[in-house]
Amino acid sequence: MSTNEIQTASNFIRHIINNDLKQNKNNGRVATRFPPEPNGYLHIGHAKSICLNFGTAAEYQGTCNLRFDDTNPEKESIEYMESIERDVKWLGFEWRELRHASDYFEQLYQFAVDLIKQGKAYVDSLSPEEIRQYRGTLTEPGKESPDRSRSIEENLRLFEGMRNGDFADGQYVLRAKIDMASPNINMRDPAIYRIRRAHHHRTGDQWCIYPMYDYTHCISDALENITHSLCTLEFEDHRPLYDWVLDQLDVPCHPQQIEFARLQLEYSIVSKRKLNQLVMEKHVDGWDDPRMPTLAGLRRAGVTPNAIRDFCERIGITKKDSWIEMAVLENSIREDLNENSPRAMAVLKPLRIVIENYPDDQVESLEISNHPQHPEMGSRNIQFSKTVLIEQDDFAEVPPSGFKRLIKGGEVRLRGAYVIKCNEIIKNEHGNIVELRCTYDPDTLGKNPEGRKVKGVIHWVSEQHSVPAELRLYDRLFNHPNPDTLSNFLDALNPHSLEVLNDCRVEYSLASSGPGSRFQFERMGYFCRDLHDTDKGVMVFNRTVTLRDTWGK
Repeated sequence: MSTNEIQTASNFIRHIINNDLKQNKNNGRVATRFPPEPNGYLHIGHAKSICLNFGTAAEYQGTCNLRFDDTNPEKESIEYMESIERDVKWLGFEWRELRHASDYFEQLYQFAVDLIKQGKAYVDSLSPEEIRQYRGTLTEPGKESPDRSRSIEENLRLFEGMRNGDFADGQYVLRAKIDMASPNINMRDPAIYRIRRAHHHRTGDQWCIYPMYDYTHCISDALENITHSLCTLEFEDHRPLYDWVLDQLDVPCHPQQIEFARLQLEYSIVSKRKLNQLVMEKHVDGWDDPRMPTLAGLRRAGVTPNAIRDFCERIGITKKDSWIEMAVLENSIREDLNENSPRAMAVLKPLRIVIENYPDDQVESLEISNHPQHPEMGSRNIQFSKTVLIEQDDFAEVPPSGFKRLIKGGEVRLRGAYVIKCNEIIKNEHGNIVELRCTYDPDTLGKNPEGRKVKGVIHWVSEQHSVPAELRLYDRLFNHPNPDTLSNFLDALNPHSLEVLNDCRVEYSLASSGPGSRFQFERMGYFCRDLHDTDKGVMVFNRTVTLRDTWGK
């Protein structure tokens, strides 16, 4: 595909790639990769990188690998790897090859031996604390380790001993020999191997030394013939090290590292450590809790892959970090669900209505469209009977100004059915309204009553023909726009992020819906049938998002 054929929104990365193609760099190839560490579930921030890497490859008819950076076995697991594969596929992307950094452990070791032979790496016995002290500061150069002058022969012997398990964890590290006076601290002899006796989920106990990320990542890119290594801005200061390592070694290619701003979403956190803390301390119900910013949580909440891809396209790709308002994500979700979700009626807090002039044993089947703008989505049948349920909030004994719902002596239309009039209020011994006695106008099905105008329209379900349901009203997990800026992010937890309603009723047509089915509950919001809680005896629906942005209003 020529650069002129790329019609999608422009960004600085596309400009770089277009220029590379004009110069026939990489023989016109574009190859990217998405390289997560399998130490947690993917979150909305990863979605931006996924869409960028896979999307860029697709635009240029290139390739994109999924590669697990599995060099830290103590924090990684098969569960996380499987969840990452599932999330990437759910977003709508396919990788060319599935790779693991552990695939290259032997090659990485031999490359390290090569660096030692060149006199560009040495085995160091300084402790982690001593290494930090020797490293210097941003304004002061570091000082050389006493072990920096070891002979090549001794370094080779010690490094082999590290591999063979001759030394204790932490006794030695292998460091690159670069420049202890470099203004870039990352270039002050960084560690590239450490001793760590940890069982690896793929290589078992074969290795007791593991390579560091900065060393592993660039070589993995080169071995996979990646052309453009796209990563977030925190790696910009690491780029000189990326280039230095590859410049010293005989690798198939030298990929170009390009940094972009990571996604920072208000009212959210994307630190895996903090997300894991939320799970472990049971502030949420697992990694896929619908309040979590994980892709698994968003999926369980009812968010679609299309909405997330649309969101990532809207926020664009920049070189400058900035905060994205939560409303931007919610608007992408609303627009997608509004367009594609069938309508249904659900009563969250039921109030009983007895229609006194409706025949006791009569039941009507009323046909209602599934989507007002999309007739191709068909229709469904709703049963109407003598007793129906409406929302408690749709009746007011003492109505506020401008109230257009049901009042005593007033009329309202039941959605898709008749106009009813409230004649009597029934209260219990505590003075609470428990029932309304109404009448209906049989001549108002599908038409307005003659001689009077009824403004209000409310939703309802038949008491006899509706189905019990539990509705979970999820809201933002944090009530502070930037919880990461607080000394304790848990202080920003929103105590009202979940309200569970157990006495709801939904129309009978929803009884056949499967887990993950999405609906707009008319006047209530967008809901999704829960993916897991299908054995509770009642249906469970999670609120994905409200009909409009009401946060803080």
